[in-house]
Amino acid sequence: MNLSLRFFQFLVFISLSTFTAFAQNGLVVGKVVDSQKLSLPGATLRLSGDNRYTVSTEKGTFEFLNVPAGNYTLTVSYLGYKTWSKDIAVNAGRATDVAVALEEASIIGKEVVVMGDRLRGQARALNQQKTNANISNIVSTDQIGRFPDANIGDAIKRIPGVTMQNDQGEARDIIIRGLAPELNSVSLNGDRIPSAEGDNRRIQMDLIPSDMIQTIEVNKTLTPDMDADAIGGSVNLITRAAPNGLRLSGTLSSGYNPIRSKALYTGSFVAGNRFLENKLGVVLSGSYNNNDYGSDDIEATWKQEDGKVFVEEQEVRQYFVQRIRRSVSLASDFKFNPKNTISFTGMYNWRDDRENRYRLRFTDIEMDGNSFVGNIERETKGGIGNNRNKDTRLEDQRVQNYSLRGDHLLGAAVDLDWGFSYSTARELRPNERYINFEAEEQDISLDLANPERPFANSSTGLADFELNEITENRNFTKEDELGGRINFRLPLSLVNGQKGRLRFGARLRLKDKERENNFFEFSPEGANEDAFENLGTVPTLSFDPKNYQPGAHYLRGPFVDAQFLGKLNLGNGFEQEAKPEEYASINYNAKETIGAGYVRFDQDFNRKLSGIFGVRFEQTWLKYTGNIVEDEEELVGSRTNKNNYLNILPSATLRFNATDNLIFRLAATTSLARPNYYDLVPYFDNRISDEELFVGNESLKAAYATNFDFIAENYFKSVGLISAGAFYKNISDFIYRYRSNSYTTANFGADFPGVANPIAAGDEWTFIQPRNGDDVQVYGFEIALQRQLDFLPGFLKGFGVYANYTFTRSKTDGIFNEDGEERTDAKFPGTAPNLYNFSLSYETKRFSSRLSANYADSYVFELGGNAFEDSYYDSQFFLDANASYRFTSKWRLFAEANNLTNQPLRFYQGVKSRTMQEEFYRPRYNVGLKFDF
Repeated sequence: MNLSLRFFQFLVFISLSTFTAFAQNGLVVGKVVDSQKLSLPGATLRLSGDNRYTVSTEKGTFEFLNVPAGNYTLTVSYLGYKTWSKDIAVNAGRATDVAVALEEASIIGKEVVVMGDRLRGQARALNQQKTNANISNIVSTDQIGRFPDANIGDAIKRIPGVTMQNDQGEARDIIIRGLAPELNSVSLNGDRIPSAEGDNRRIQMDLIPSDMIQTIEVNKTLTPDMDADAIGGSVNLITRAAPNGLRLSGTLSSGYNPIRSKALYTGSFVAGNRFLENKLGVVLSGSYNNNDYGSDDIEATWKQEDGKVFVEEQEVRQYFVQRIRRSVSLASDFKFNPKNTISFTGMYNWRDDRENRYRLRFTDIEMDGNSFVGNIERETKGGIGNNRNKDTRLEDQRVQNYSLRGDHLLGAAVDLDWGFSYSTARELRPNERYINFEAEEQDISLDLANPERPFANSSTGLADFELNEITENRNFTKEDELGGRINFRLPLSLVNGQKGRLRFGARLRLKDKERENNFFEFSPEGANEDAFENLGTVPTLSFDPKNYQPGAHYLRGPFVDAQFLGKLNLGNGFEQEAKPEEYASINYNAKETIGAGYVRFDQDFNRKLSGIFGVRFEQTWLKYTGNIVEDEEELVGSRTNKNNYLNILPSATLRFNATDNLIFRLAATTSLARPNYYDLVPYFDNRISDEELFVGNESLKAAYATNFDFIAENYFKSVGLISAGAFYKNISDFIYRYRSNSYTTANFGADFPGVANPIAAGDEWTFIQPRNGDDVQVYGFEIALQRQLDFLPGFLKGFGVYANYTFTRSKTDGIFNEDGEERTDAKFPGTAPNLYNFSLSYETKRFSSRLSANYADSYVFELGGNAFEDSYYDSQFFLDANASYRFTSKWRLFAEANNLTNQPLRFYQGVKSRTMQEEFYRPRYNVGLKFDF
């Protein structure tokens, strides 16, 4: 710590010395906007003379540091816009403030064609991507609006190398270049978004409406000033900044969900302006989405016994879901003078997810000669019948983010920015209820002629189903993060006449996460015992099976009515019993502090070749507390573990501008991925009755990756791009779930000295623990094309193409099977071999339309104890369409259709034909109005 403090004191001394040395020079600052006064990020600005240039920020602002006094010509270039130039004078010790307004135009041959809305958005995105220091992909708000995507996750899946894992038909968890969600990071305006999920670091992308985001930035490589925990990549969601003038826009729409014949409703608005002689800017955004839908689902678990493969468990599920998203965002900035600006952003996202689930379950199926015997359950999932739960399982998720930032120019040579942020995420599931009736040891018929649709059946009557359990639980997870950062930037060049910059800074992140669940079982007593004698003595309901997506023969009622379950007074006529086996081992508290510092040096060697070199230091301090549970239900104490470690992460990036529009990038970087919270918790769950032992692993190391990336990009003047690149990642200490079916008392004594040994001599238990593997190699390539077909004659020039393809492979070392043998057949979870997007658009002055296809290949989802138990996320192909018509300059009518292929979510076990889960959602349709004043 003392060494780091002295190092930064030295760097501050350099910056102050530079401030003094260049006090006689001046500054050039300003903002780049278009004809509609919208900020233009990614503009390239050059001053005549030496190789002096800069790039406008996402707010359109720019600055030239340490400019000698004199007269210059300022030139601004931007894809799709006319080049702008102006003569300016720079005075010593003063800031020259320049307003740049570019004229929109796309040049086709000798003809100048004014761009439409879609091309304007594409121009913003491509200019940012072109001028970014690292390898990245950018999608702007105008492009997002041209895809029929309700949440931000569905919009992100259009980006090269990105696929999403779905929940209830919506994109939720992000996979970048074949790397699982835990190996990627998500930020909001550069500040990390905490996770509302209980045991991991995943960010639910379906929580944030797409219309609340101005720009999506997916960083495939990192620079030293960026957080290092992003092996696959980092996603930065940028909200709307305060506008440069009056802005008022909004959307109203409604739609139809055929899966449950229900409506959906959406509304959003943006209102902003500048005040106090343009010093103060304010923008307020809001969004509301009410989606009433559901899904039809079958699931199966396969078993291999005596050379025969059969289903040991099958479930038939029907979901009724209402998902309501509310989001509000406020952004403001105050410009004291050309050298000093402060800004504030705040965002509040609130999602209510109400769900009823009706489940028919065949379990513990065993072979009995040539037939099968097992248990059958009929279960209803719901919640208490109050104004919040409304007889459903309510999942109340809320994510908030608030930040205060400052940007300052100290003299003519030092750029200082700082920021403080607070983020919090929580998930509350109150008064969640289940009622389950079970018939034991029943004859079951299995039809496995088509393993893609296994079918279990029984003729068991309602009177044979006895009450198994009535339960109520409360689940609560919360994560808070408090952060602060400071960055300095100053001129420093080692090559005469060429631009150079030294950057350095520090960041502190304080994280606190806890999970507090409970679970109670209720047994009817007294007069209630007769009322719950069997399934035939309680109110039930059945559903029409004719539209059940997996097949009408699967859906067989009846089930307990969710409204009856919700209205039960469990405080009267029921005996309550706590069930620690359901929550004791999974409750925990985690505290994590991350301190980081970096040095980054940018150097131009000539007008074509430049480089970024640097190193980042990240120190992590951990304190985790978990529970010790014996025989599933006896909480005997807790364990606390403390740990800390330092990661040193060097990187280098080279950029070669072969021409103004042909760019080559080469990067060698390092990154890391910290273990999931719950994996680090020192819990100890001893399940004697099942001869199973689940334990955490406080000794887990953060995965460390060495990454190599190369990409070539050619930008078209008529607003387009063709690119091709390759990547290679070597990840050491990657984390997987180890499973051994031959864990003995001797193993236990060696692993847990001093702890009561539950394993009897001669017994072999199942032992499950997260562990570090040796290393994994992930490699592949990407190609992408965005192009307006403006070289075609007549109306054909209105067509545009958006397409990309990603190929990925992986190789693992150090994964062991249940028998302790190293697996040579294991694939790294999340690595989808083939991904592609294709979109064909057509646009005129009033009409625009788009047909979009998205494909993701199947990949390993989770490794089991052996290849037979491995689960796979099956391939998916989505087809979406949308169109809009602008009938005045301010109003637009639009229509959207999602999932026209009725693509199910499907998992399979071991081989593709062996279905583990298949869940259908059917298409979704939406129509509405957009206005923009």
